Amino acid sequence: MEPVASPGVPEQDLGIPSRLTELRTAVERIGTTLEEDVTYAELTREAAAQAGGTAAVLRRGSEAGAGYAAVHGDPAVLPDIRWAMAAAREAARDATGPGDGTAASLSSSDGARPVLLVPLVTDGVRHGVLVCARDRTPFTRSEAEFLALLTERAASHIRHAREHERVKGIVGKLQRALLAEPGRPHPNLDVAIRYMPVGQSTLVGGDWCETVRLHFGRTLLVVGDVMGHGLEAAVDMTAYRSALRYIASADLPPHRVLRQLDDIASAEPERRPATCLIARLDPNRGQVTLASAGHLPPAVIDGEGRTSLLPVPVGPPLGTGLGGYEPATYKLSPAHTLLLFTDGLVEHRGEDIDHSLDRLAGVGFGSAVGVEDVLDTVLARLDAANAEDDVAVLAAQLHERSPLPGEAQA
Repeated sequence: MEPVASPGVPEQDLGIPSRLTELRTAVERIGTTLEEDVTYAELTREAAAQAGGTAAVLRRGSEAGAGYAAVHGDPAVLPDIRWAMAAAREAARDATGPGDGTAASLSSSDGARPVLLVPLVTDGVRHGVLVCARDRTPFTRSEAEFLALLTERAASHIRHAREHERVKGIVGKLQRALLAEPGRPHPNLDVAIRYMPVGQSTLVGGDWCETVRLHFGRTLLVVGDVMGHGLEAAVDMTAYRSALRYIASADLPPHRVLRQLDDIASAEPERRPATCLIARLDPNRGQVTLASAGHLPPAVIDGEGRTSLLPVPVGPPLGTGLGGYEPATYKLSPAHTLLLFTDGLVEHRGEDIDHSLDRLAGVGFGSAVGVEDVLDTVLARLDAANAEDDVAVLAAQLHERSPLPGEAQA
């Protein structure tokens, strides 16, 4: 059935709905990310596609030698940048008021090439100017109005992008403040720690490592994993670490440290649950005592470079209020390397956790490697750079103990 024009409506106006759809689609192609440079590129690409010729952005604060940004088309068509800057300043002075987004249709300095300047303005803040130029007829009013619509969309997204960067910077500073350095172990212990947050926008999440000096040359080693990611998890992670340091000062065995951490966390309804593994190393006795709150077991690498897992009774995660933590003690010599880690090191989505741990147990190490070498090897072999979750891992080795006075030497 053929469309019928309404009385008094010109027949050519029947194409308006399809034109509006086309324009709406063009506008929606601008601002697809929160990156300012990407938005500029999207704007100039659409401007050149809709009006022909070349489009570029003259960013606010640009100097004469800086050049145009996000050029789409033939740069030779664009007017001299000094002329464009002067014309943009003149147009801004002639604007009817703050935030005026009126496009100025001009001719270039030689008078032969049509140029259109459209300010990138939102909420009275000018971010720059869209500069369009072509070798043919001057820009029409409808083209100027449409390009003004595109710049309005772009300016709004640039404002959001800049606000996003500002907030991200504040969050980054806060996250760095939350990521306190672990304490120093006793000199009779070598310790190395690595932390790798998942994704590019997060500096720190809920994974953490800690070392606490105890009496008689012993050191407490801890890894923990707070549920979730980002700033909220980091805040709770800091709360757990602070509580741990306070409780550890009483020199309690690992399972009792976990019990008190659980009591504190369960008394705060807003606190996120966390898994935690505590290892107390005693170089004088050559042993390690472990306790786990829902955490994966540690690994130990022997002097031949072979890896095995140390079974530890697993209690409920911290914050449940259920308690029930039990210790496990093993012999540990200077030839051994103890490896504590969070699940991001081994887990793959959809994979059974036993298979994930078997992959770790299958990693072989050369003999006589240091703690840094151990971490380099395990992170590379398990492709931690592409992990699906945050990764925190700690490696520790005892020093050879010097005989005490009166002890027989072997």
